[in-house]
Amino acid sequence: MNQTRTFLIFALLALAYLLWTDWEKDYGPQPAPVAANTTSTAPSADGTVPGASGSNAAIPTTGVGGKEQPAQLITVSNDLLRLTIDTRGGSVVRSELLNYPAEPRTKNNPSPAPARLLDDDQAHFFTAQSGLVSAQGNAPDHRAVFQSAQTSYALANGQNELKVDLTWTGADGIKVTKTYTLNRGSYVIDLAQRIDNAGSASWQGNAYQQLQRLAPATSKSWFQSFSDPSSHSFFGAGWYSPQDKFDSLSFTDFVKKPLNRSVTGGWVEMLQHYFFVAWIPKADEASTFSTSVSNPDTATPTYLIRSVGPSMTVAPGQNATSSARLYVGPKLQGTLDSIAPGLELSTNYGWLTVIAQPLHWLLSQLHAFVGNWGLSIIVLVLLIKAALWKLTATQFRSGAKMRKLQPRVNALKERYGDDKVKMQQAMMELYKKEKVNPMTGCLPVLVTMPIFFGLYRVIMESVELRQAPFFGWIHDLSAPDPFFVLPVLYVLVMLATQWLTPPAAGMDPAQAKMMKVMPVLFGVLFFFFPAGLVLYWVTNGLVSLGQQWFITQQVERADQKVKTA
Repeated sequence: MNQTRTFLIFALLALAYLLWTDWEKDYGPQPAPVAANTTSTAPSADGTVPGASGSNAAIPTTGVGGKEQPAQLITVSNDLLRLTIDTRGGSVVRSELLNYPAEPRTKNNPSPAPARLLDDDQAHFFTAQSGLVSAQGNAPDHRAVFQSAQTSYALANGQNELKVDLTWTGADGIKVTKTYTLNRGSYVIDLAQRIDNAGSASWQGNAYQQLQRLAPATSKSWFQSFSDPSSHSFFGAGWYSPQDKFDSLSFTDFVKKPLNRSVTGGWVEMLQHYFFVAWIPKADEASTFSTSVSNPDTATPTYLIRSVGPSMTVAPGQNATSSARLYVGPKLQGTLDSIAPGLELSTNYGWLTVIAQPLHWLLSQLHAFVGNWGLSIIVLVLLIKAALWKLTATQFRSGAKMRKLQPRVNALKERYGDDKVKMQQAMMELYKKEKVNPMTGCLPVLVTMPIFFGLYRVIMESVELRQAPFFGWIHDLSAPDPFFVLPVLYVLVMLATQWLTPPAAGMDPAQAKMMKVMPVLFGVLFFFFPAGLVLYWVTNGLVSLGQQWFITQQVERADQKVKTA
């Protein structure tokens, strides 16, 4: 099987996958306004929320349309994050990732603004909320107004930990202190909600954490969706339990497949391309995970995933603390599982995880050695080709022999004319006599195809390759080549490969012409592929071309020796 046919299989499968993805986005089920009682976490007739065990307290689910005005915005930052916290509820309403620019650095824009994940803008609403609820007395939910001693907090030089206290005091003697702790070099924010009971009656309630956001805009054209890597990434909610492992829920499935289950040692999150936000409850406490849709009757429904902790009782004169952790940052593989079990699965490779994760690990090791992600891809190709050298050598040797036999195959065509049965029988006898196996090209394809698709997912999903430059004109390996140099180079490599490869026996003229234009057709398809993936395929093609030429020369020199002997 020649290189053009090999790529034809890859390209057709990739094209089918991308077309199906875009069809689902354009014509698949879309989020629709639904009645509030269709979700498993909606308040019941008495105003209670299922899962808030012990307290039977209602948790408000106000979305964008009903969002309360901010009380006071305070800024909190360490060396990686700049957070904006609204004292109304003590919610994290904005987060900026200081090491990840929103746009690639250019000469005209050498210092672009940092990427924003949580956002209080109406068009990109995404917030991390927390609070307390109680059926017996006052409790500050995410609408209560807290007090802060300062409007700005920053981690100072030489300081490794930064604490920010927000306080709320109720009329019945209940005081709540919400403390956020940021550490140097960490995207994890610790949250502690301390309840001090100075009243005369016991306080009982639950702590909860939740994420609310709008679904991303889907107003892109087909061309923009096809060429934008983020269009093929998963957006939605995710959660993890030690028993069921990782699961996810797209925005279109929030109504059809609502979540409502008790989990110990898990976490909940909202995912998007390259980044995610996750609430991680205490590992030894049972929490109730649930999903719902807020403001369902509006044009902009808000999607929510929540974790409700176990019931707490605080006697008069006593205190109790509920704690959780909030991760706001990139999908950095190799580090996330140390934060919480299974968090590494936030990098959603889908069914290709078993292939993509080892490939990412290998690419990371190569990058640590060569210092450039593009060079890492090239070295990866060389390693794969070295591992498959004998296998592909057999393929090319068979192809070279078939090239040598082509005049005899043409003679068989003339002899048998349109009798394809006799033609095939005669060809098989010829191949058997000359010890040529035309099927030797299948095994390398079966090995390299999973690698190709696994690497596709790695390049599309790995934040390390986001805006990663190669050399010269390629400033982002996760985006298409801006000047189409790599796709054109691929076409030239495939044309040279075709010249070295004998045409398939029995192929009619129309098929032969189609195979000749295939490199050009799929070179155009490569215009929309990430530059890193095209770099992989161009390098693979160049190495294969060199190996094929070398083996062809070996076969021809061996024939010359036999003739002169």
